[in-house]
Amino acid sequence: MNFKNIKKILVIKLRHIGDVLLTVPVFRALRENFPQAHITAIVNSGTEAVLTGNPLINEVIAFDRTIKKINPVQKYLKELYFLKKIRGKGFDMTVDLTSGDRAAIISFASGAKYRLASDTGKDGFPGKRYFYTHLAKNDSSQHMVLQNLAVVRQFGIGTENLNVDIFIPEDARTFVKNIFAIKVGQREDKVIHVHPTSRWLFKCWKDEYMADVINWLLNMGTKVIVTSSPDKREIEKTKKILSLVSYQSPQATRRGELSAISHQLIDLCGKTNIKQLAAISEASDLFFGVDSAPMHIAAAVNTPVIALFGPSGDFHWGPWDNKISNFSPQRVAWGDKFQISNSGNPYPKRNGIQTFGIHTVIQKERECIPCGQDGCDGSKISRCLEEITPDEVKNILTKKLRELQR
Repeated sequence: MNFKNIKKILVIKLRHIGDVLLTVPVFRALRENFPQAHITAIVNSGTEAVLTGNPLINEVIAFDRTIKKINPVQKYLKELYFLKKIRGKGFDMTVDLTSGDRAAIISFASGAKYRLASDTGKDGFPGKRYFYTHLAKNDSSQHMVLQNLAVVRQFGIGTENLNVDIFIPEDARTFVKNIFAIKVGQREDKVIHVHPTSRWLFKCWKDEYMADVINWLLNMGTKVIVTSSPDKREIEKTKKILSLVSYQSPQATRRGELSAISHQLIDLCGKTNIKQLAAISEASDLFFGVDSAPMHIAAAVNTPVIALFGPSGDFHWGPWDNKISNFSPQRVAWGDKFQISNSGNPYPKRNGIQTFGIHTVIQKERECIPCGQDGCDGSKISRCLEEITPDEVKNILTKKLRELQR
């Protein structure tokens, strides 16, 4: 496709942190094809840190999500002001990776000559598809990295480098060095980054099981650093897990102390920002947690991930290995419900334990997985996650820790 006079490009992704991070290959494709263009991203406030500092992107605009909570008149005026501001920037091309109504309006209001998006059929308001000039065919069987890239790749804007990466400033690395009290890369003990929560609590494992595995890791002689988001519910859940950790070091036992885990277990729940979280994963030997944004961040800094999956499909959301360059379109069918790319997707099975490069996803093999629901029967509790036992996890962690020692 011959796009002419592209000087300013707007990419729209009004979703959550992990969703935004998985768009990075799109920015690389745009930069490689339009090296002189000024590339701007619009993302929801609170997610911008996964893109800031990335040399592929010139500007990141945060859309204030609190606008949804103000009275209708004020909301209308602020939205109008925002759209006027976007139009004033004179974009030549927009790439909508959101597929939502607001993103469609922003794209159209920008006045860009070329407006690209994924064809979502009849979803959204009537006539929405006519707000775009180029609609890409959507293959919902693919991993989200590939679905995002397809929006531009189908129109000749491609890249062979599918790395999903995140820029970490030096102050974030310094923060981690101070926390670890070690020189990164010159330590003998293994460091495991554990992030046990997700903003969606139905994606979380049993507290007792998570505490059991943390105890086991400590007894293995590893240093464990535990994090959570600043969200009140996530902090409370993480604190509950840590309250169940009963590890006592051999040195403390000999001295008759009640507990001595502070040197082995570092509690940073609710105390880190996105950049610091990335630096923690970067300095760790392994990440263990659930299907969450921190899982994607750990993968982005090339730290091996072991992740627990429940209702979500890892063929869409599994941790991305940056060593993979490309995929072919070969496909296989799963009954009459699922169709997924065998060599064209990093996680070719519908469910179960799967490995993609340095990453492993642990998921039960049940007919109902993935269901995409918020727990079984709306209960906010996913039985498929609760059926994963600590021993299953320990076996996989043991194998991974042995690999890291080679």
